[in-house]
Amino acid sequence: MFAIIWHDFLYQPLFNFLIWIYNGWANENLGWAIVYLTVILRVVLLPFTLVTEKGRSKGEDVSGELAQIDKDFSNDAQLKKEEMRKILKKKKVSPWSKAVVLGIQGLVLVLLYQVFLRGITGEKIIKILYPVIDFPGKINTMFYGYDLGGRYDIVWAGAVAIFLLAEIYWSYRKQKHGLTKADLSYFILFPAATFVVLLILPMAKALFILTSLVFSVIIHQFSRLIFRSPKVEEVKSEGEKKPV
Repeated sequence: MFAIIWHDFLYQPLFNFLIWIYNGWANENLGWAIVYLTVILRVVLLPFTLVTEKGRSKGEDVSGELAQIDKDFSNDAQLKKEEMRKILKKKKVSPWSKAVVLGIQGLVLVLLYQVFLRGITGEKIIKILYPVIDFPGKINTMFYGYDLGGRYDIVWAGAVAIFLLAEIYWSYRKQKHGLTKADLSYFILFPAATFVVLLILPMAKALFILTSLVFSVIIHQFSRLIFRSPKVEEVKSEGEKKPV
């Protein structure tokens, strides 16, 4: 039952949509088809992303309070958890929207992996394609000299790792309180672990993740103009009132 649902309602529709993009917008370039697919997916998930960004803006307001609670109740984990929950509930900060975005992207990653695992040769494509989707013939898996199905691609795996490293570094620069050992470990280990995982997966996964990361950065910068922190607005208004 699960296998039928997975194939008929998840894998096959995604594969056909990917080939439809490949035949049309991507001009028979599978790399660009994956980029377009990623952007379309992120646009569909944009409402959840904006909720996440709004929550992040609120989270910046409470970060100082949470840090103080962590310090004040360092010897009582249960009480610390309760106090933090009160603050988050008061500010209505919820991680559910981010979980939805990450969960669906993770699902698409698995489905894309299955596409390359099963192969994209002519005979296998014909069995999966809907009648309304044109058979593309031999799929072009080369993307600017890199094989989308190839593994151990240092360039693309490294690009994702460096992007993550820069993104984490930039977020740490904006923190008002000092960094902990856990923060420093995350700064090093998360990009490194991502590099290792992407190194053993088809290069298409790195392209998907990098496209999604770039989209996230663009939306984040745009969201900063929409969801301004109340404290930022207050400081700005006070600055405008000061006489020259």
